[in-house]
Order: sequence, then C-alpha cells, then structure tokens
Amino acid sequence: MNNNTPDISKAAIYHYGEFPPQALDLEALMDPLLAATDALARYDQMLLNMHNSSVLLAPLSRQEAVVSSRIEGTITTLDELLRAEADSGTDDSELLPNARNETLEVLLYQWAMSQAEAELLDGKPLSGHLMRQAHGTLLKFGRGQNKRPGEYKIEQNYLAERRKGKIRFVPISPEQLNPAINDLFNYINSDTHSPLLATAIAHLEFEALHPFNDGNGRIGRMLITLMLWKKRQISAPHFYISAQLEDRRDEYIDRMRAVSASGEWTEWCVFFLEVLKAQAEDNLQMTRNIQTLHEDMKTTLREITSSQWTIEILDFLFANPVFRNNKFTNKAGIPQATAKRCQREMLEHDVIRMIEPGAGRRPALFAFEPLLKLVRG
Repeated sequence: MNNNTPDISKAAIYHYGEFPPQALDLEALMDPLLAATDALARYDQMLLNMHNSSVLLAPLSRQEAVVSSRIEGTITTLDELLRAEADSGTDDSELLPNARNETLEVLLYQWAMSQAEAELLDGKPLSGHLMRQAHGTLLKFGRGQNKRPGEYKIEQNYLAERRKGKIRFVPISPEQLNPAINDLFNYINSDTHSPLLATAIAHLEFEALHPFNDGNGRIGRMLITLMLWKKRQISAPHFYISAQLEDRRDEYIDRMRAVSASGEWTEWCVFFLEVLKAQAEDNLQMTRNIQTLHEDMKTTLREITSSQWTIEILDFLFANPVFRNNKFTNKAGIPQATAKRCQREMLEHDVIRMIEPGAGRRPALFAFEPLLKLVRG
C-alpha cells in the first residue's frame, strides 16, 4: 500500500443506492415515534405560550452553538461567546479581532444559524444552496477559512477516530456528491416519511455524504432544527439537540456508521427518536425555568426601579445577558436617563454584576447573572 493511501480496510463505506431506506421496521418504530412526538408537542406548546420566545430563549441558542461546536472539538464557553458578542458588531467588519479562534468559530455558528432561519422565514426552501450559504458563514473566518467555505468537497474525505487516527468511515465520493445532495433535499421536501422519521433519516444522510471539507457535523445538526421547524413540528426554530448527542456521542457515531456498514436504518431511527424525546423533555424543563425567572424578575424590577419600562429592560437582559453599558443605555428602547438610573439600581440589588469596569473610551461590561447561572446548569 502506498504510504499516502489511507487504510480503509476496517472502515464502513457510504451506503450507495440505499437512500432513502425502503424497509423500515414500523412496528419497532411505533412506540419511540409516539413518545418523541408527544414530548416535542409538549415542548412546542410551551413555546407557543411564551412571551417572545426568540428573546427569552436567546441564551439557549448560544449554548447550542457552544455544545454543537464542542462535539467537533472546538472548546469555548457560553460566557466567552456572550462576551465576544457584546464586543462585536452586527457585520463581518466589526468582528472582534482578538477573539480566540474557538470563540470566533462558535460565534460564526450562531450567525450561520440565524442566517438560515432568516432565509426560511423569507420563503426559501431547505436546499443545498441554503446549506452552502450557512457553511460559507460558518467557515468565513478563523481556522476554517482555508477549507473551501460554502463549497462542496472536491477530494475524498474520511472520518477517523480522534485519538488513534484510524479511518472508521468513508463518505460518498466527490464525483457522486451532487446528485446525492439533490436526492437528499428532494427527500427533505417530500412527504415520503413522517416528519420526525424524515428528520432522523435526513440528518444521517447528510452526515454520511459529508459534503464539506470541514463543519459537516455543525451544519448537520443545524439541519435537524431547521427541518423540525420547516415541517411544522415546532412553531419557532428553538430546538437544541446537541447536549443529548454529546452525552451519547460514542453511540451517536456508532449508530450512524452501522447504517452504512450493515443497513441498520431502523436502529438509527430508534436512537434518534430517543434522543429527540429526551432533549424535548430537557428543553421543556429549561424553558419553564426561564419563564419562571422572567416572571420573578418582572416583579423584582418593578419593586427596585418603579419603572414603566420593566418589560423592555427584561427583554434586553434576556437577549443580551452580557452587555456593554453603552449598548443598554442606547439600545434598550427606553429613555437614556431612565436606562442609567435603572442600571445603577440593578447593580445595587445584584440583578446585574460588573465583569469589567469602564476604562477610557471602553464602556463597562455587565452580566445578567441569574439567567447565565440557569443556562450554564
């Protein structure tokens, strides 16, 4: 064997000609499918009942970016991500130049997901183009910028064990990728299977195609939330699945590999539905906790500020749990004098804490600690 040729003798090979699966064991899938559907419906009902779920759950979307990236070996913390957001602008030219590469990558994940959500809201279909666009944002800066952001692979890639480096899976060849991607998105936009089964199957297929040089896992997990939303299983794109997948990471990888190695589509779907159910239950509990905190803080803020702007202040804090003082006074949507007074009162009553004092032209940095403590777990 040539020294430059990887040893794939013990690797699973992509399942050519076997997508979508033709013979699922529907009896084995019935109970996990009903359980996952019920758990997801209960979570979605909570979303529907929330005041402005996109604001209240903003920290959870950040935590999802952190955990999804961590599965791929990119390590940062929620606090680092939120601090980077506080110090960055709203476009590429204002990215924080001294952010760690790991933090920058997670920030870009968050932006890529927001961009994809906006495209779907604008009526665009879930498509290869939309995924390439998200990938282009995900790898636009940092360590991924030399890995063909927004473009499919042109050379074969491999999945190896992180420690030993042994090849465990060989994705589809680049020559056969484009028609396979078209088949995948035709399937996603069809009604071949029920929405939750379709999401399980599509996620597996995307990961097995491994269409990009880097970032496949993160884009593939974005696809789960986007599919659930597009197929109206959740009323808003707020579903955070990476924590359960990280907890069961080895089984996650083994189950995906077994589909190509021995056609275990049903077993994969059962696993995915179990993960979906467990994550929906976790998300529901966290959402209830956040809702409770919002109600408690509403009472607290009214008592300490005596302000008519309580809701505006709360919405700002939930959307920006780490913030520079000038952003609060200028962008919270309340009069500046009132904002300055309320900020002093919140600081005095430990609603917020100062992370970094102001220095020269650099405003002080604050954190809404009750929410951060809750989301960090």
